Amino acid sequence: MNKPKLFIYLFLILLVIALRATAQKADSLLNTLDSTAKFNKIKSTFKSTHVVLSHSTETQKKHDLDLRIRHHFGDIGGQFGSAHTLYGLDVATDLFIGLDYGFTDKLTVGFGRSKHDELYDLYVKQKFLQQKSDGSMPINLTFLAQVGLVAREPFATNEFDNYSDRLSYLIQPIFSRKFSSRLSLQVMPTLLIRSVTTGADDPENLFSLGFAGRIKLTKRLSFVADYSFVNGLSRPKDLPIVFYNPLGVGLEIETGGHIFSLNFMNSEYIVENNYIGNTKKSWTEGGVRFGFTISRNFSLFKNKNPDTKSTIY
Repeated sequence: MNKPKLFIYLFLILLVIALRATAQKADSLLNTLDSTAKFNKIKSTFKSTHVVLSHSTETQKKHDLDLRIRHHFGDIGGQFGSAHTLYGLDVATDLFIGLDYGFTDKLTVGFGRSKHDELYDLYVKQKFLQQKSDGSMPINLTFLAQVGLVAREPFATNEFDNYSDRLSYLIQPIFSRKFSSRLSLQVMPTLLIRSVTTGADDPENLFSLGFAGRIKLTKRLSFVADYSFVNGLSRPKDLPIVFYNPLGVGLEIETGGHIFSLNFMNSEYIVENNYIGNTKKSWTEGGVRFGFTISRNFSLFKNKNPDTKSTIY
């Protein structure tokens, strides 16, 4: 069995296991009777399912559908920025539209499409551990598995010799902790698997280590940031093309059912399968760009239990 097919099967197996595990937990008599454990859990470590570029440990609540629109503009400064491009606003390097749905409070399935490479992505996000206020569980753990498909026409006749060359896979456990009502931090070890690279020295299996955080400034305003350490970790620095580690900062504004984020980052691209391995801009050389995220949450079914109402939005 070749590698791409193997990872597709593993991805589907993960989905089935996650669905069965959450169904069994929902039916557990112990989970039904132990009401104190439910209220002991710490909620809203992050206010959204995403930070700036990366995912957070948060998942959609059951039957909640999130419509997410993300936009990255061009360079603010440097050779391709300044007033000639209205500091990047004339240029759209990437645009993403996606939907995330909560099958349970701990299982989210998402689908979206990016402008860059006409990339379609499908992901499964399962929360396994949730932090508790009594200290019995000090962290949150959420597992993310994502597959991306490049749908554009090839730039060269031999670019996609096999259809599997269009596919990439992301595996990411996400660990987070809410240290106080104002401070949350997370760590994201990540494995990106791809078939097409920039050369023989650029590994197909790319390991990165991500960090993210949120500082609550007011009731509805937070500062968020994330960073992925890629180059120099599992990737040599002396490649023909210069790559940089993605860094994003932003302000997250909560407006009822909306989350609106104003962000600045050096990554041209939005989805992990693109930005982890392909960030070619530097913060110190004018490569920073403005971007925004609009997230609108919909509850598809009326929730009769007020205790399980969505606390993310």
